[in-house]
Amino acid sequence: MKVGIVFESMFGNTEKMAGEVAEGLSDAGADVTLMEVIHAVAGDARGCDLLVVAAPTHALSLSRPQTRADAVARGASPAEATTGVREWLGSIDDLDWTESTRPRVAVFDTKVEKARHWPGSAARRIARTMTKAGFAVVARTSFYVEDVKGPIVAGEPERARLWGRHLAEILQSTDAASP
Repeated sequence: MKVGIVFESMFGNTEKMAGEVAEGLSDAGADVTLMEVIHAVAGDARGCDLLVVAAPTHALSLSRPQTRADAVARGASPAEATTGVREWLGSIDDLDWTESTRPRVAVFDTKVEKARHWPGSAARRIARTMTKAGFAVVARTSFYVEDVKGPIVAGEPERARLWGRHLAEILQSTDAASP
């Protein structure tokens, strides 16, 4: 079972959670590749059984150039501000996908805990975009940080590893159900 995880992370929180999800998937026997969005190309998803896409929630959705510039003003690395998941998703339709090359998709975001019940979510936006592009989204969740810069809320790394194992179970059960 081959899994690619594409993530955007301005302060390192989403990257840490992507690593935890990857660990859970690896523990379940998956071959996992982590790809920072600034280095990923849509074609990297070819050959994957599952593509996990992760991003921080900025202004109730995916980051934009202005929200990334705001993050840099708050101390994020300027190198992280060049490309986000929003732009990467724009390139996903540029490939000729077929049923056999289109991986299943899982998405997550990181959000500030005090915004837990707010309606906006980067994960929701990613899921809608991937579904519109013809991908089957099999799971979506949010992980929480205490503030924009972090730290990650206690218990969230463990929950991310469990979610990774759950994703592996989803893959195994759907593979077993296939003729």
